[in-house]
Amino acid sequence: SLVLDGSSLRVGPMTYDLAEYEHIYVVGAGKASAAMACALEEILGDRITAGWINVKDGYTAPTRAIRLYEVSHPFPDKRGVEGTERIASLLRQTVAEDLVFCLISGGGSALMVLPAEGIALEDIESLTQSLLRSGATINEINAVRKHLSQVKGGYLSRLAHPARVVSLIVSDVIANPLDVIASGPTTADPTTFGNAYAVLQKYDLLPEIPVAIVRRLQQGIEGRIAETPKTDDSVFERTEHVIIASNAV
Repeated sequence: SLVLDGSSLRVGPMTYDLAEYEHIYVVGAGKASAAMACALEEILGDRITAGWINVKDGYTAPTRAIRLYEVSHPFPDKRGVEGTERIASLLRQTVAEDLVFCLISGGGSALMVLPAEGIALEDIESLTQSLLRSGATINEINAVRKHLSQVKGGYLSRLAHPARVVSLIVSDVIANPLDVIASGPTTADPTTFGNAYAVLQKYDLLPEIPVAIVRRLQQGIEGRIAETPKTDDSVFERTEHVIIASNAV
């Protein structure tokens, strides 16, 4: 999927001249992301400035420039928050002349967790348990998750803006909807607060969901909280996605 020829890097159908970029950063999360990080280091070598990826406990590999940080899955924990804060901190220092690779694979939703303002980690843990027990689809579960996060639903691209972001994705979702895989951290979100609230209604979860979560969704429906980034958001003008593996592949 990636071929380096001198300073020219071919990524799927696109080509990047690495000489044009000041720094190369690598971030991401997923159960396959450690192996992906090893492959990227093998290709790019010391061109990588720094990187941080959250991986599932035990799903690690030897890397040099990219830090692999083990966190809990499928239920998020404090380490997941700490690791995601490091990812956010790394992205906030990027500029337009930087290139960011985001390595995404299955499990990324639970591994990359940074709750929205007013939402506690304990609230997310409780929500995750309820959703997984309810029988909701991954599309429905992630519609809710995206509206309770500072990184999901396109917010990761916003943190990295104005750097160029290239997401390399291993998809574990049927039909490869970019906004669903790992809750679409670098993808415009087509779902709304109303959609998220409707999922909780559909599975009769509102009585058991933490009050702070229900309140945030209601405030979003009322327009008191901004929606997740949509397709017309300028941050996506410098974001590309390449699915390097999927169920079909």
